[in-house]
Amino acid sequence: MTASSRAVRGRLLSFRDDPAVVGAEGYDFIEDGLVLMVEGRIADVGAAEEVMPRLDAATPIDHYPDALILPGFIDIHIHYPQTQVIASYGAQLLDWLERYALVEEQRFAEPEHCAQVAAFFLDELARNGTTTAMVYCTVHPQSAEAFFAEAHRRNARMLAGKVLMDRNAPPDLSDTAEQGYADSKALIERWHGEGRQLYAVTPRFAVTSTEAQLEAAGTLLKEFPDCYLQTHLSENHREIETVRALFPWAESYTGVYERFGLLGPRSVFGHCIHLEDSERPLLSESRSVAAFCPTSNLFIGSGLFDLARAQDPAMPLRVGLATDVGGGTSYSMLSTLAEAYKVLQLQHQNLPALQGFYRITLGNARALGLEDKIGRLAKGGEADIVVLDAKATAAMAHRYARVETLEEELFLLMTLGDDRAVRATYIAGDPVHSRQDG
Repeated sequence: MTASSRAVRGRLLSFRDDPAVVGAEGYDFIEDGLVLMVEGRIADVGAAEEVMPRLDAATPIDHYPDALILPGFIDIHIHYPQTQVIASYGAQLLDWLERYALVEEQRFAEPEHCAQVAAFFLDELARNGTTTAMVYCTVHPQSAEAFFAEAHRRNARMLAGKVLMDRNAPPDLSDTAEQGYADSKALIERWHGEGRQLYAVTPRFAVTSTEAQLEAAGTLLKEFPDCYLQTHLSENHREIETVRALFPWAESYTGVYERFGLLGPRSVFGHCIHLEDSERPLLSESRSVAAFCPTSNLFIGSGLFDLARAQDPAMPLRVGLATDVGGGTSYSMLSTLAEAYKVLQLQHQNLPALQGFYRITLGNARALGLEDKIGRLAKGGEADIVVLDAKATAAMAHRYARVETLEEELFLLMTLGDDRAVRATYIAGDPVHSRQDG
């Protein structure tokens, strides 16, 4: 083995399919398993007694006998420039943007500030066990440049893009259709496919882009068809009314995006709470993805995402789970699962623990079309791993004394867990966080 080999040993959990669909056949659980990581990939995985004899004697082994080892968590909708306006009081969506987010984002004209925040943000993701995220930058190309540079330095698989806004935004946060296109194209050519970096064309939402800019976004997707698209859709009633006034020709909010070629299997739409019946076929047939952001939807008062309706077999939507920091209130995908559970309970729906952990690993990898690379503990996959401790706090340990099944342990983690339950995080086979790091 090479000097870059490392193994982790403990209780392995990885998904092969959605347990809500296929039951126990959807996941593999090994009580004493081992994952060998070589040159950033998983070279071997299985029961420790089977894998250990195949290891080079010099391979270091990090042993977590009481912990759970899973693929790294994936967050499909988050804003790195909003780290210092998380937990800002008392506003709904459009007011919250005006009072907090857009004020903060003007600071990203300074490259040094961009670099500092990007480093903090990626540290925070790792501390919470998140190894891949789909990230909004600001309108400044330097914000995306700084983010990609820092993610590339860490060899982290990230998706991101410079925000496009050419109206209804402060002057210091406005570009033009032409400039936004040129800046985005240059960033795509520099960063898309560079190492583990991927580019997402990023009109903030229809409220802040003219028809010319949305057309330019569609042109970018035609020119670079393996890029992604991220934006917002039907988060808030006032937002929807504003879109209706700005695009009076459109039959619906989703219809605006469809007109400019922005729907598709690589397109992720934040929120999708208040969709009209006519919008669902557009999203379903295009295989677009809805990002369910429970902590944000509750904090900003936007509404409750109806997962059962999204999963209607007659008109299914692809759905991923996300934090939406800074409207969202936690970087933790565990805390996000807890709030998702509550949102669904309020609608007489449920989120079993196995399905929850599927959603933040393989489920979100599938939402991004990256299931061949991340989201599983599988030979040949990229070696992004999180180690979880269900006894991380006194209250968790007290509850754990009555845990009898894997499902109960996972539900404890998703109900009481947060960053303190993340014992270690590995990115591309390298340890990037351990709990003693603080």
